[in-house]
Amino acid sequence: MVSDGPLKLGRFSPELFRGFTQERIDEILVANFLDKDNFEVEQNALVVNTGEKLILIDTGMGFRKVYGPRSGRLLANLRAAGINPALIDVVALSHAHPDHVWGLVGEDGKPNFPNAQIYITQADLEYWTDEAKLSHPALGPYIGPIRDTLLPLRERIVFLKGGEDSVSGIQALSTPGHTVGHSSFVINSQGSSIVYLADLAHRPLLQMENPRAEFTRDTDPKQGVSSRLRVFDMVASQKIPILAYHFPWPGIGHVAKRGDGYRYVPVEMQTVL
Repeated sequence: MVSDGPLKLGRFSPELFRGFTQERIDEILVANFLDKDNFEVEQNALVVNTGEKLILIDTGMGFRKVYGPRSGRLLANLRAAGINPALIDVVALSHAHPDHVWGLVGEDGKPNFPNAQIYITQADLEYWTDEAKLSHPALGPYIGPIRDTLLPLRERIVFLKGGEDSVSGIQALSTPGHTVGHSSFVINSQGSSIVYLADLAHRPLLQMENPRAEFTRDTDPKQGVSSRLRVFDMVASQKIPILAYHFPWPGIGHVAKRGDGYRYVPVEMQTVL
């Protein structure tokens, strides 16, 4: 997992998490020493080395500082981890939101991963590069930069299809709702699996306790709930570990059933491998 840095998304409220009262949100946050007025999430991009291919899943915010000044660190952190961006063979995009695709190109307009093939669903590419949405009051400010990022790279783009391997050992899992073509990924190796959730959930303390609460930044919040429950049930019942893009760093852990909801159990960091 390689960090692009945190994003500031405003404050926690029932307007964002429909299904919670403000009192319950505040109670959870205070009990866990979190600032109720600072809804902040991490960006945990995943690098997978299959032995044949070097794959990056999601690319962060890039040079734009729409959600605060501390994002845009992916390239520096890749290099600090000994990973040359030019050696990335595949960039798999879970969806086309800014904090997942804007890192594809630099401020000069040149690709940050010049030798990579790019995978994304056709539904998301078409939705987020739709010229007609430029005048949309909420989406418009994002559509232009997303078009500027993705359309010049169109000849490198391959469409993801749920249930198929994007590269050997990494299978796209169709999980729409957060966006129309949102994908999670199941990574298989030597009889073991791990699931990259992408944006099925943003804050484990809230969305594990009440996974049926609708997240209003989803394109289709009800469909987002359905996808979240389906994958949470799968990983909890099969005890498959997860990787989560927006969970506290590094976003690696387990999902366990708790009553009608779940709980998140982070994997302890290993200081010696």
